[in-house]
Amino acid sequence: MASMAQRVGSLFYLVGPNTTTFRHREDVPNYINEAVPVMTFLALLELTVRYMIGKPARINEAFSSLAVGVLHEATGFLSSSIVLLGYEWLYQYRLWDLPWDSPYTWFGAFILVDFCYYWIHRANHELNILWAIHQLHHSSEDLNLTTALRVSVLQRAAHFGFYQPLALLGFPLPTVAVHTAFNFLFQFWVHTEFFGTFGPIGWIFMTPSHHRVHHGANKWCLDKNYASVFVIWDRIFGTFEQEKDNEEIVYGLTEQPQTHNVLWHEFFYFGVLYNKVKSMSTWGDSLKALFYGPGWSPGAPRLGDPSTFPNVKAPRKKYDPQLPLWQVIYVCSHLLLALLAQQQVVAQYTTASWLTVLRFLVFIFTSVGVVSAIYDRWRWAPVAEAARCATYIAYAHITPVTDSPSIDTVLLVYFAMSMLVWSTQSLIVLRSNLKGIKLE
Repeated sequence: MASMAQRVGSLFYLVGPNTTTFRHREDVPNYINEAVPVMTFLALLELTVRYMIGKPARINEAFSSLAVGVLHEATGFLSSSIVLLGYEWLYQYRLWDLPWDSPYTWFGAFILVDFCYYWIHRANHELNILWAIHQLHHSSEDLNLTTALRVSVLQRAAHFGFYQPLALLGFPLPTVAVHTAFNFLFQFWVHTEFFGTFGPIGWIFMTPSHHRVHHGANKWCLDKNYASVFVIWDRIFGTFEQEKDNEEIVYGLTEQPQTHNVLWHEFFYFGVLYNKVKSMSTWGDSLKALFYGPGWSPGAPRLGDPSTFPNVKAPRKKYDPQLPLWQVIYVCSHLLLALLAQQQVVAQYTTASWLTVLRFLVFIFTSVGVVSAIYDRWRWAPVAEAARCATYIAYAHITPVTDSPSIDTVLLVYFAMSMLVWSTQSLIVLRSNLKGIKLE
């Protein structure tokens, strides 16, 4: 188990080969999950600091980002195995034998994993079928540390095939696994408005200033600054753009969905993609709709004609539904329970039965889906939440959820109270003839 200092250091790639070199894949710690409590704390700390200096972040947007992060990590034990699938098979045909315990191997993987990530990230923007997955990360209209947690449950699967060439170069699987984790963690701290380019450091390394451009919906921000650690890749391949002092960056998508519902955000673009493919008049154009850029249309260049893109400029009104304080506390408390369940899944999935893991995942997904729908005041949300709480009570009444009977009792009482509250709200909704009823 890593110390707190090591967990914080991992977010800034402040690690070395002496303590992060392993001979076997099973010996590599789950660095990402170990850092989750630290990332959550730092994200909440940033939100607190913003509030104290008079620049408060929107709680609803931060809530959505945290909820997406819970789903991403809850499914990490499944999707992470896809990223390097087939790596060991390819390693049999390696061109060189690089020693697993050599610092040169470690530093070589450090650089080349980041090089591979540049192309992963660029492909996620330039191939519409991959953008269907990656767009979720860009859907936040704010930029803070919680935005870094907004990663699709399918995102890791979209990395498949990009790191595998390193096997042919002779890099051992454990070394690559270590660096893919640290490369991912490094991206956390650049999602902030608090820091700039860091002077000369910004010529080589990714900084918050560079990454703010990447998250912009302004025309000059689109498809720029893909790198994770070394921004030098963007400078070499012509995708670098400097932040402008005279133009405010608008965060989010060029055509911003008006919802905080996490599950809808995860998958809605696949419907958009399907409709685009279906609308094409030839098979060739249908394939281009899948594998060309999101902005492509028949007759346009591969990435689309920039003159046809929406001209997004500040200020742009943000989707900002408000809830009564008691509902904010409620949805946040149940998101915390989903986060704790996610930590349990990661800790026990190797020893627990598949049925137990499945039950936890169903609980996590339904919790996140329903409580985030409450933020949108979706008409069916009160009924769904009452049903979710009732289902939990029915299950937990006969089956222990934790190792502590006292905690199980407290959870049962809390879910019973929640069911009562939302059953009452459901009756209000069902009796109303107003489509857009707002819960108070």
